[in-house]
Amino acid sequence: MPGNTLSKGEVFVIDTDAASREQLSNALQQSAYEVICFADGASLLSEAKARMPACVLLEMPPDRSALDVLKRLREENCMAPVLVTSANGSIAMAVDAIKSGATDFIEKPFRTHDIVGRIDAAIDEVAQPGSSRRWLPGCEPLTEREGDVLEHLAVGLTNKEIARRMHLSARTVEGYRASILKKAGAKNVTDLLRRIFGQGSAAQA
Repeated sequence: MPGNTLSKGEVFVIDTDAASREQLSNALQQSAYEVICFADGASLLSEAKARMPACVLLEMPPDRSALDVLKRLREENCMAPVLVTSANGSIAMAVDAIKSGATDFIEKPFRTHDIVGRIDAAIDEVAQPGSSRRWLPGCEPLTEREGDVLEHLAVGLTNKEIARRMHLSARTVEGYRASILKKAGAKNVTDLLRRIFGQGSAAQA
């Protein structure tokens, strides 16, 4: 990794325009992101199974194949925000992209620094405890009460502290916690929080 700059995480990019890819890569690297470009959705999906990107930038081709990539990312519990770009976007396409799990839909041509700002904002939003109701794409959604318990877990409160704050019994909180872990497929709370908020922590090595 160049220098000792702490990486903000990896951004996976699919974009057929070489000049656009180059500009994006340069701008993102200047903002302390690492950029990995892919030729197609299959290679991106394969890599997403092995490592967790901080964000995914997907170009929507005319055949709309990016929607399939988007759905697969969600089905496979990739938590990273996905921004879809398109040179011939329509309102219908934007709606389909959002329904399929996109965080944002951006029409081309775009200004590179705007994209970097949108990526920063998308990553920040996912990292907020308040976004818990959409925190793990592809999993059964949390109930409102489970979302509240998750927010308290995220700031390090114990079951007893959460029970006091929410006026519940500790056993009830344990039940909610077990349900959240089951829905997330997480082994314990540490594993759960790493999945939700910890894409940057994987870079300690």
